[in-house]
Amino acid sequence: MKEIIGVRFKKGGKIYYFSPEGITAEKGDMIVVETVSGQECGEVAIANRNINDSDFSSPLKPVIRLANENDLKILARNRKKEQDAFKICEEKIKLRRLKMNLVDVECTFDNSKLLFYFTAESRVDFRELVKDLAGIFRTRIELRQIGVRDEAKILGGLGICGREFCCKSYIGDFQPVSIKMAKEQGLSLNPTKISGTCGRLMCCLKNEQNAYESLLKITPKVGALVVTPDGDKGRVEDANIITGKLRIKTDKSEVPVVLDRNEVKLLKDAEIKLNRDEIKALKNLEGK
Repeated sequence: MKEIIGVRFKKGGKIYYFSPEGITAEKGDMIVVETVSGQECGEVAIANRNINDSDFSSPLKPVIRLANENDLKILARNRKKEQDAFKICEEKIKLRRLKMNLVDVECTFDNSKLLFYFTAESRVDFRELVKDLAGIFRTRIELRQIGVRDEAKILGGLGICGREFCCKSYIGDFQPVSIKMAKEQGLSLNPTKISGTCGRLMCCLKNEQNAYESLLKITPKVGALVVTPDGDKGRVEDANIITGKLRIKTDKSEVPVVLDRNEVKLLKDAEIKLNRDEIKALKNLEGK
């Protein structure tokens, strides 16, 4: 077993593990740690905990100290520098007429680098912009082009459910989300119904997929051949995966019957497939 502390450097960001080195921290504490990019200050997301050694493929970087008053002042200065850098960069982008949208600015804890995150529809030649910014801030400048999902994660907002974006509040790393998931969950394949504010498939489709996969194993799908309690054969015309209610058209009646999945015997199940038109129409929703 190995003792770790989990740290986030941004709200809703990925949790990174560090070796406590004898330091005890509570969730919510600010601590200074050693990273591959130098010292950074982050918030404890997971307090001291023992985890199997096999969960780690490389040695953990150490926790240096609990953040002191001076560290918190540095963080405050860095946040102010980020705000100023954002305004200046926007002005330079406008001046050079670059087709890019600035999303965020991040200053490393040791003030050795400024990172500018932006979105653009195509590649952007920002070499002159980097020179402008380096001349103003006298530090290393790095520009990173990000996707629309990353932009939504950084900016945040409210989803159609009325809650804060999942990506902003708790999702550390984006997981692949597919049209097949929406199909298996019985959702309308209307782009406005299954896509988030970012224009890509909603992350909650992935969150709920495991539950739907379990229910699909015990629920006859639309088109499945079943036998009713009366011994009549029929095909499933509609299936509510959550409630388990099936609408079945039997061979002996023109009027469909509604039965519970536990009341029927499955003879031959059907498959949930996407047709070419659906794949073509919704392909762009699966991108980053």
